Amino acid sequence: MKLLIVEDDADYAAGLKAEMEALDHRVTVAATGPAGLTAVEREGFDAVILDCMLPQIDGASVARRLRAGGHRLPVLMLSALGRSSEKVGGLEAGADDYVVKPTPAEEIDARLKALIRARGWTGGGETDTLAAGDIVVSPGQHRAWRAGEPLDLTRLEFALLAELARHAGSYLTRAMLLERVWGYDFEPTTNIVDAQIRSLRRKLTVAGGEDPIQTKRGVGYMLHR
Repeated sequence: MKLLIVEDDADYAAGLKAEMEALDHRVTVAATGPAGLTAVEREGFDAVILDCMLPQIDGASVARRLRAGGHRLPVLMLSALGRSSEKVGGLEAGADDYVVKPTPAEEIDARLKALIRARGWTGGGETDTLAAGDIVVSPGQHRAWRAGEPLDLTRLEFALLAELARHAGSYLTRAMLLERVWGYDFEPTTNIVDAQIRSLRRKLTVAGGEDPIQTKRGVGYMLHR
């Protein structure tokens, strides 16, 4: 896996980096929240190991910004304290799992692999992909293609396509998409899901291809396999 460690304790970060590299991972280290966010934007990662207490922007805020930006890669949070409030805060912000430092590298490795399996990804940084028919989505690279041609998508359109591709062949309700893509736990007064689906459809069929998104009234949307 290609991993990003966001950790301001230089000694701990160096030790964890060495341990994860010994487990055949490629590892990049960022010492601050902003540096971590920049690294995710510039490179493709399979997962992020994110410290809870960081200078400038704390770990929960970093996770929240990643999710708001449409990044769905797994996030494992680290904390030296292990308080329930920190754990709940990190998970609510968008982290997928949480461990208390120091945790053996082998356990971190196992947790990350479990998170990636749950996502249905194939690991490998630049090669992590979700495929549905002739559509390929790379969450790590934040890029998507149809029939080998790159798609020019907004962050929201990309997040929506990635979620549909992750569950290709199954219907996702509007409520499910609102929760997973927008982070809403309520039904907004506007039809934002329908509007984004229409926009995504236009871009997927701009070259004249068949519409790959199926709508079932009263149920939701499905991306064909």
